[in-house]
Amino acid sequence: MKQGLVVLMNGTSSSGKTSISMELTKQKGIPFHRLSIDDFFGNYNDFIDNKFPDIEPTREVDDVGKILFDPINSLYFATIKLFSEMGLNVIVDTVFDNDKRFNDCLDLLFDHPTLFVGVLCSKEELTRREQIRGDRQIGLASSQYDKVYSFKEYDLEVNTEEMNPTECADKILSFIKSDQDYSAFKKLMKREIS
Repeated sequence: MKQGLVVLMNGTSSSGKTSISMELTKQKGIPFHRLSIDDFFGNYNDFIDNKFPDIEPTREVDDVGKILFDPINSLYFATIKLFSEMGLNVIVDTVFDNDKRFNDCLDLLFDHPTLFVGVLCSKEELTRREQIRGDRQIGLASSQYDKVYSFKEYDLEVNTEEMNPTECADKILSFIKSDQDYSAFKKLMKREIS
């Protein structure tokens, strides 16, 4: 049995990755499983809230993100690798705004069939979407923009200002069905952690 395909979408928050992912999972031609980093953090937060509903910290913790994010992120990428090893096709819905996270992903998925997709959107449109959504901090996508879009090579790019999620998903599916080589991810080098 061959490894499952990993569709690795790179784009800022509010760029349209989740909407495209949902369209890819709806289509019947190629079965996909969507794994989002938001699900991993949401489940962890639910676990803490449900298991310890009356928790009262006795001191302030300066960097909760640093304590939790790297281990949860490692589990996330390990789960993606596991799905691929089991022969399951995976859609990766995350944000590469950190060199360490990208390096961890590259280490784990380097020898797996990975289609690297750039999900593009302008800063102005990202801000507009954040305002409409109401569930994201205004300016989050803009703060991620330069880091996320510092990658110069993709197997495929989709612009969510020019195409709706269904059209983006169709473009990705057409690329997969064309049997073109997925080589962009394998050409990427580890990033220097700043």
